[in-house]
Amino acid sequence: MMKTGQKGLNDEEERAALPKLTWKLVCTVFLCFDPEYSCQKMTDAFSSSSEAVLQRTVSVSSIRTASHAGNLLQLYQIAETCQFITSNQFKKVALQFPDELLPDAVRVSVEIEKETQAKTFILGDTSYGSCCVDEVAAEHVRADCIVHYGPSCLSPHRRLPLLYVFGKRPIDVQQCAVAFKELYPDHQSHVIVLYDVTYSHAIGDLRTLLHDIYPNVVVSLLKTDHSCGAELIEDSCVDIDHRNSQDRDIFKFGREFSVKAGQSVNNYSMFYIGQEGLTLTNFMMTWNQCAFSSFNPETHTGRVESVQINKALMKRYYAIERAKDAGVVGILVGTLGVSNYLTIIEQLKDIIHKAGKKSYMFAMGKINVPKLANFLEIDVYVLVACPENSLLNSSEFYRPVVTPFEMELACNKHREWTGEYVTDFRDLLPGGRSHVGFPERDPSAIEEETTDVSLITGALRTCSTTSLEIINGTSESSSLVPRNQTLTVANTNTAASFLSGRSWQGLEPKLGQTPVVKAVEGRRGIAIAYEEEGAGNKDASTPLQNS
Repeated sequence: MMKTGQKGLNDEEERAALPKLTWKLVCTVFLCFDPEYSCQKMTDAFSSSSEAVLQRTVSVSSIRTASHAGNLLQLYQIAETCQFITSNQFKKVALQFPDELLPDAVRVSVEIEKETQAKTFILGDTSYGSCCVDEVAAEHVRADCIVHYGPSCLSPHRRLPLLYVFGKRPIDVQQCAVAFKELYPDHQSHVIVLYDVTYSHAIGDLRTLLHDIYPNVVVSLLKTDHSCGAELIEDSCVDIDHRNSQDRDIFKFGREFSVKAGQSVNNYSMFYIGQEGLTLTNFMMTWNQCAFSSFNPETHTGRVESVQINKALMKRYYAIERAKDAGVVGILVGTLGVSNYLTIIEQLKDIIHKAGKKSYMFAMGKINVPKLANFLEIDVYVLVACPENSLLNSSEFYRPVVTPFEMELACNKHREWTGEYVTDFRDLLPGGRSHVGFPERDPSAIEEETTDVSLITGALRTCSTTSLEIINGTSESSSLVPRNQTLTVANTNTAASFLSGRSWQGLEPKLGQTPVVKAVEGRRGIAIAYEEEGAGNKDASTPLQNS
């Protein structure tokens, strides 16, 4: 330790040896005991003036990242990006960055403009998840195309040409191969290799190390829907062997792989490369019958995923029961870019209506607890989003948030719970691999009624809807209802009924009951001291005016 009275810690090695908190404490102690510091300097150390704070400048030149050290062109694949822009003669380019890559956004933009002479726009704060392409923000600046940087869910988009640049996160391929061999000692193991898109640049080397030892290992291939104009840089893909003509190809979540004839995906184990997050959770929920293992490139460790999938599925089934009990459903729009999102919204409205429930649609950007807490009349929410953002943990929300698949389980009696879980809502649409049509009603029947028991409250649930109204599409919010032994037209709006039952319904406007007065000048100043205060006791007796 340094002696008292020393002016400062000038030794760089001694500074580095001290933790940050200790360094701040030591500096403060020396400041108090150093006789050369005046009382004014001691006061400034503990409390600085507001003007000094506003005029203070901060230098950020010392901030360094891997890209600033000379890997910018390679990390963001600027040469390939410029080729994509110039070959298509794009003039306005939207560059979408996640939060963690925003420090490099300006330098990337400058490099692209210098090479292509195109005008670039940086999309920093996305409307929804950063894994989805923000086509709405790009259309605000009338961009000709979008370049999406960083992790992506690879959901198909339809509006603008798109280029994915995943980047190249560092990974030790040798260590990954060692971890794979420890997790799968049997060389005849059937394993499908999945990975985060940011590590796709190293998958070809990993496959080379494993192919001769593990003949039954299948390495997935990144692939996009070319009909939507999306492209991948060739270095981000991995070449695979020629498949057997009898193998069955599977394309899901932007990954393509094949399984041998006579086998299904459930006969394979899954090896995932990447950190624990939404991508891994989406894979594990979808292929919940497969055993998962993972390798974390940041910690260089492999492990068997011990997440209890059955427990997670039980939580989701509880949310389904809450959806069955619900009378009012809120449809949350969680994406404006994924293709067919409007189609699934209309399908949800239809099945909710046929199930005898009321639905309201909400478009509020990024979802959080305070936003949804404003609508207490909603019993359950259904989130329409990409597969990775659909599995929202709603434990902190006042109302459960379910997926479109779970909402269909609650409303469509022909869809049964089999353990299969669908996170991609496009599979639920007509023609999808998991589509189940809503049961057709008998036109001759006046009313169909089904009753079951709620597993949460234990009460009977009765769902009855007039079939002619459903067929003819004449069921509206207003209908004939008996009141005081007479037939009158009443509004059966569910939200209005909920509001009428509240003890406080807001301010009463009292239209036509209050006189119209001219605007008068109110008080001036702040609450602690208005200007007219202090003039005498006369002001104290003056009634307050509306400011």
